[in-house]
Amino acid sequence: MSKEFFEAVKLLEAEKGIPADYLYEKISAAIIVAAKHDYNGKDIVHCDIDEEKQKIKVYVTKNVVDEIEDPDTDLTLEEAQVYRKSAKVGKTIDIPLKTKDFGRIVAQTAKHVIRQGIREAERGQMLQEFKSKNQELISAKVERIDPITGNATIEIGKNQTVLPKSEQVPGEVLTEGQTIKVFIVDVKEGGKGPKIMISRTHPGLVRRLFEQEVPEIYDGTIEIKSVSREAGSRTKISVYTKDEDIDPVGACIGPRGQRVSNIVEVLGGEKIDIIKFSEDPSEYIAAALAPSEVCSIEILDEEVKTCRATVPDDQLSLAIGNKGQNVRLAVRLTGWNIDIKPESGFFEGQE
Repeated sequence: MSKEFFEAVKLLEAEKGIPADYLYEKISAAIIVAAKHDYNGKDIVHCDIDEEKQKIKVYVTKNVVDEIEDPDTDLTLEEAQVYRKSAKVGKTIDIPLKTKDFGRIVAQTAKHVIRQGIREAERGQMLQEFKSKNQELISAKVERIDPITGNATIEIGKNQTVLPKSEQVPGEVLTEGQTIKVFIVDVKEGGKGPKIMISRTHPGLVRRLFEQEVPEIYDGTIEIKSVSREAGSRTKISVYTKDEDIDPVGACIGPRGQRVSNIVEVLGGEKIDIIKFSEDPSEYIAAALAPSEVCSIEILDEEVKTCRATVPDDQLSLAIGNKGQNVRLAVRLTGWNIDIKPESGFFEGQE
């Protein structure tokens, strides 16, 4: 049994990447726990696994005494000398457990621990694999859609996770068998393996799409400063470069608008405003309110970041946007609270 056992452990180490020492340690501990039941749980059982000699030795250590107080831990000199002629009272002696009686327990325990070790190692490998993809964009297959909750079960490699309805793009209809792009928001260790949080609405998804589509972003020539998004409707993204010969907005749009069109297609028609970042808050805020024109920006409080944007009267509704969306996205993009007023100073309905 020993030869096959050691060969199996080495094979697992080669195929699954599970260290042999880890398995030996787990098996040894499990054998000890199993054997201690015969000694009322007393801590006198030992297990030595010698890989070099390919031997498993299981034994108990007992005290040699004149008078037995605890039969689990003590034995008389006469009993001890059966195992070792040189045994003396006051010393301890190691007594091997009969391999014939114990062999079945060793085999079953080893089998259980190896299985458990494989599961633990595979979970660990899976966790590391997904941690390496954390905050990344990946392709995944839709396995099934829950007809009640709308949650989608997604297959990523050999693993499955759930894309909640709340993380799906509003109005988007997913179908079974469809391949979609998802953003890995976070990876955490769970009891039954890694817990993967994925999203189709996260701003990081747009960021990664631009990195894939625009070589200048991927190589670091152009930097994405900020992304604000209302999934399925509109996204604003600000870009910046130190290279004066490069137009960061134009590079993101691409020849004949091809680069941004490819991203819009992946996002199902979501509108994208690409804005040039500026260190000058007034310039940056004015650009963020696109597609509206802006007459002026008045900084009200630089510490709490509040300002007032003045826009032409006929651009007021465009600056604010449908249900306030345009200004809301501009606020998130810039980090400034923006109060908008018309150039005339009067709002519609006022004298």
